[in-house]
Amino acid sequence: MAISIITFGEVYEGVYYGRSPRDNERGFRAFLRRARVLPLHRGTMRRFARVRGQLRTAGQLIGDTDLLIAATALHHDLILVTHNRREFARVPGLRIYQA
Repeated sequence: MAISIITFGEVYEGVYYGRSPRDNERGFRAFLRRARVLPLHRGTMRRFARVRGQLRTAGQLIGDTDLLIAATALHHDLILVTHNRREFARVPGLRIYQA
C-alpha cells in the first residue's frame, strides 16, 4: 500500500483543518505505519509530462495535483483507489478502484 507525496499533503490539509486535528493526525500516522509515501522524481515527472500532453491534445486535461497522483500510480504500476473516477478515468492506462 502506498500514497503519493501529493496525497500526503492533501490529507494533511484535512488533518489540520478538520474538526479534530489531533485525532485526525493520530489516525493518519497509524495509516502511514502501513503505507509507503512515494516521492516525485524524474521518472514520475516524465510520466506526468507525457500524460499531461496527451490529455491537453485530447482536450481532456485534469488538474495538476490529480495528474501528479495518477503519474505516480502509473510510474509504480499501482492501482489508484479513489472516489474521483470522473477525473482519473481520463488518464490512459491508469487502473482505478473506486472506493
